[in-house]
Amino acid sequence: MKKTFVLFFILAVVLSLLGCAPQATPTSQPATLKVVALPILDTMPVLVAQQQGLFSKYNLTVEFIPAGSAPERDQLVAAGQADGMLNEVLSALYFNKESARVQVVRYARAATKDAALFTLVANPNSGVKSVADLKGKSVGISEGTIIQYVTERLLTAEGVNPQEVKLTSVPKIDARLALVKSGELDAAVLPEPLASVAVKEGSVAIISDAAYPQYSFSTWTFRNEVLKNNPEAVKRFLLALEDAVALINADPARAEWKQLLVENKILPAPLAETFVVPPFVTAGVPTEEQFMDTLTWAKEKGFLKADQTYQDVINASFLPQK
Repeated sequence: MKKTFVLFFILAVVLSLLGCAPQATPTSQPATLKVVALPILDTMPVLVAQQQGLFSKYNLTVEFIPAGSAPERDQLVAAGQADGMLNEVLSALYFNKESARVQVVRYARAATKDAALFTLVANPNSGVKSVADLKGKSVGISEGTIIQYVTERLLTAEGVNPQEVKLTSVPKIDARLALVKSGELDAAVLPEPLASVAVKEGSVAIISDAAYPQYSFSTWTFRNEVLKNNPEAVKRFLLALEDAVALINADPARAEWKQLLVENKILPAPLAETFVVPPFVTAGVPTEEQFMDTLTWAKEKGFLKADQTYQDVINASFLPQK
């Protein structure tokens, strides 16, 4: 009887110690990351993570830096003023043109057949009612970016040669919207929710990447120096994003989310009531097929000359382990 009591006592002590043991999450030391992104819907999980204290949950401080254009974003990362960015595979390929400087560690957002990232909208007086009508018309894009890549892939898929369309580079998103509204551009490719704003104000939606979702997705990318010297911070960042995505997807109609987008000037207030928050992609990285198609396009356009490998650019090892 005495031996049995001792055994139970030892077992209770062991279980107590196990219960007090630290959790197997990388939160022991405080860490800070600076991330830069354009003011687009894809940033929503970061905003939610900040608002809901999810970064703090993982002992992480995240400084969010808004950028007005892709070139501005890239300059901040190149100068070391930001650790990571919301971009796309094409941008990562440009960074690694001379040497390996960045790696993609996660999808940020991905188009689906029900939710677009980009939509080509036309001025109602342009005469453009279909993709075929775009021949000879001016279409505002951001040259050398995912906007041009997606636009050309959509045109080709619909049987229109991109060379028959006057693709006009307007890097700043708000300027692109203004030009199509004024009629100085016949059409423009815009991210959501700005595309929805344009349609609400009279523009005509011609085609979106929801028709060909394999071509359209954004990513989270970090400098290799950060991945090497502060890997746990990046892992914590992705853990917090996963928690935020779960919250958003569980209740996409939550008014708090829309208000957050309005406060950060991503969603215009008049659109908040009818806007539907799309589902956000869970942990994952672009496929090798997606990577190769982007690389092939960039080489064909003359933006890149040398090949790059999937393994050098895409790194799934920082994703939360299932």
